[in-house]
Amino acid sequence: MKRVLFFSVALLIVNYSLSMAQTDSLSIKIGQMILIGFADSKVDEKVLTEIKEGKVGSIIIFEKNIPKTNSYMGLKKIVWTYQQAATIPLFVSIDQEGGRVNRLKEKYGFPRSISAAQTGKDKNLDSVRFYAQSTAATLAGLGINVNFAPVVDLASNPTNPIIAKVERAYSANEDTVSMMAREVIKAHRKMGVITSLKHFPGHGSSKDDTHLGIADVTNTWEERELGPYRQLLQEGSVDAIMTSHIVNKKLDARGLPGTLSEEILDKLLRKQLGYQGVVFSDDMQMHAITKHYGLEEAIRLAILAGVDIMTFSNNIMGSEVRTVDKVHSIIKKYVEEGVISQQRIDESFKRIMVLKNSMNQDKAYFQTQLLRTKQQAETNMRLAQESAERAKANEAAAIKQLEKQEKEEKAKKKKRQRD
Repeated sequence: MKRVLFFSVALLIVNYSLSMAQTDSLSIKIGQMILIGFADSKVDEKVLTEIKEGKVGSIIIFEKNIPKTNSYMGLKKIVWTYQQAATIPLFVSIDQEGGRVNRLKEKYGFPRSISAAQTGKDKNLDSVRFYAQSTAATLAGLGINVNFAPVVDLASNPTNPIIAKVERAYSANEDTVSMMAREVIKAHRKMGVITSLKHFPGHGSSKDDTHLGIADVTNTWEERELGPYRQLLQEGSVDAIMTSHIVNKKLDARGLPGTLSEEILDKLLRKQLGYQGVVFSDDMQMHAITKHYGLEEAIRLAILAGVDIMTFSNNIMGSEVRTVDKVHSIIKKYVEEGVISQQRIDESFKRIMVLKNSMNQDKAYFQTQLLRTKQQAETNMRLAQESAERAKANEAAAIKQLEKQEKEEKAKKKKRQRD
């Protein structure tokens, strides 16, 4: 009985040690799939800790994060602090489209920008190049390495409250949109800043704003809205793509929003259009998602649909705050229960690592940080193996001690019988 007990304890220790090493690896991979915002124009200590622990792989900058005085250096210091804390370099993102969607405003001392619609009206590539280069250089200087731009939605509905009406689309013509977007991408690539086309598979024909609720484009969406994606993909001009929360029953008969639709993201984007890169979600806290899907269900559907990085900005009025721990634990639970496979997590992790490694920034820094992560994982595994070996040795020693005690007890018993 004692031998069985010792063996069981040793086996538990071995299994626990090995599972801890595997869990650490899974936690890091899940962390790379989470993008969050932070509240103030200073470093958030909780976010900093989450970055250090590998629970977060990306952050997003809003106007509220820009210090009101000495704005450039203040924001640069915030970004630098977060980046230095990361074992794997962060995606530091922003929506810096120009015009209405413009976080880095002139009042903070940043260069002037113009809207996509203004650029499209000029039909002058010098204009789009000038402003794109100005934006890209500013972002690179701040340490921001992902711009959620250009918008490649078509201005097909001139009264669209969230696209055309606020001048976020270059044109109603897909070729013009592709031409303008191409120049924006080129300018950002020169400065080592990743761009993300949005909002797939096309938000231009909507009558509603997905920030506020469901936007159904089933009867207004046109096949030509995929034009810019096709053209830019064919010429290798796509770094990343952001999803849209629009409902399009022409593409998904169930009526799932694009962000949650396997038909739209896996079947259309990946299989038909051939895109194999990173997919960012639009904000998972927009009411098109939160008013119709619970957090757990939204996360499950998004990952299974093909989203690689989910955005939780905590910047949408009326939406409940989503903590990193909550999101992280939901994903981990799904993997442990087999609802989401380890392979599916690995797919996203690989795509994210390929994109991070492609950034034309400090490659030596990235490789050093990646090597540190690999070495830490190897150290965890080695420690787990050493712990297992010690457990086995302890078990063997305990059994040997038990046998010795039994032998001594037998000898004493024989001696008493002789006496």
